[in-house]
Amino acid sequence: MGQDKKTPVTIDDVEYIYEEMTQPQQMMVNHIDDLNRKISSSQFNLDQLNVGREAFVKMLKESLIQPKAE
Repeated sequence: MGQDKKTPVTIDDVEYIYEEMTQPQQMMVNHIDDLNRKISSSQFNLDQLNVGREAFVKMLKESLIQPKAE
């Protein structure tokens, strides 16, 4: 009737079944997943910040080499 849910979790090339893990193990997997999402989001934000910074540095350099208005 109901399907048994089996969620594979691979650690060091070994596959484990999430539903067969203990509660503390499942909690650690959940923390790892959440941390991976946060790291990915932080990296995305860092990429944006770096590109923005580079753009401002470029604009500053260009403004410094333009002839000054008399």
